[in-house]
Amino acid sequence: MTNAELTTAMAEAAEADFMYAYETGTPPVDRDRLGIATDRIGGGVVLSMRNDPVSYWSKALGFGFAEPVTRELVDRIVAFYRAQGTPEAVIQIAPSVLPSDWDDIRLAHGIESVTSWVKLAAPIEQVRPGVGTRLRVGPIGDSDAEEWAEVLLRGFGMPTEGLAGMVTASVGHPQFHPYGVWDGTDLVGGANLFVRGPVGALNSGATLPSHRNLGVQSALIAARVEAARAAGCRWVIAETGQPAEGTKNQSLANLERAGLRVRYVRQNWRWRADADPTAVG
Repeated sequence: MTNAELTTAMAEAAEADFMYAYETGTPPVDRDRLGIATDRIGGGVVLSMRNDPVSYWSKALGFGFAEPVTRELVDRIVAFYRAQGTPEAVIQIAPSVLPSDWDDIRLAHGIESVTSWVKLAAPIEQVRPGVGTRLRVGPIGDSDAEEWAEVLLRGFGMPTEGLAGMVTASVGHPQFHPYGVWDGTDLVGGANLFVRGPVGALNSGATLPSHRNLGVQSALIAARVEAARAAGCRWVIAETGQPAEGTKNQSLANLERAGLRVRYVRQNWRWRADADPTAVG
C-alpha cells in the first residue's frame, strides 16, 4: 500500500470501530428499545438501529481493505438489513476502494447518493490546536456521564431517549476518552476520543447553542489531541459534513485550523428497503 492508502485504511477502520463500540456497548434495555443489531462483514461493520429516531445510526462502513467491494459483498450487507427489518441504512465507502462497476452494483439495490463527508487526518506532531476557551475543560468521569451524553445529543439536535443510554455507556469503554466543557457548574459541551492503536479518532463533538462561538470545540480538540499523544497515538483523524457550496462548516474550519488536513471526500450511499428492486415479491 502507498502512504495515502495506509492512511485511508487506518482512518476508515478507526471510524468503523468506534461506531461499532458505541452501538454494541448500548445497555440491553436501550438496545431492545432501539432495535440495535450489529455484525462484521467483509472486514467492515454493519450497524442497524431499527427504531432510529434520527435516521443516522444504521450504517455500514470500513469496507474495501480486507477484501474488495463486490456485488456479493453488497448483497450480504443488504441481506443483513433485510433480516433486521431496517427501513434504511447508509453505506460509507472510501472513494479509493469503490469498484469500477459500483454504479451497476448500487443501482441493482436502488442505492442512491445522498450527503458527503470530509475525512481529515494528520500525523500527530503536525496537529497544533490553537487557543481554546475561557471555560473549564476536563475529562468526563462516571458521575458526569449521563449529563455529558445528554449535552452531546442536545448539541446535535438529537432526542435523548434511548440514545442517551448508548452514549453514556461509552464513558466506561477503555478505548474512549470523553471530555467536557463547563461554564461554572453547567456542562455545556463535550466530545469523545477513540484510540485504536496508532490512531486517535476525534468524534462526537457538540456544544449547546447557548455557548457556541466561545472556542469550546477548539478547546475540546486540544484536550483530545493531548490525550491521544499521551496514549501513544501517531495519527489524528476526524470526519465532518461537507459544506454546501457557498456555506461554511465550523467544525471543518476548527479541525483544519488545528492542523488536520482533508484527505478525501466520501460519498454517503443510502439503501432503503422500500426502494430496493430486488425486494419486490
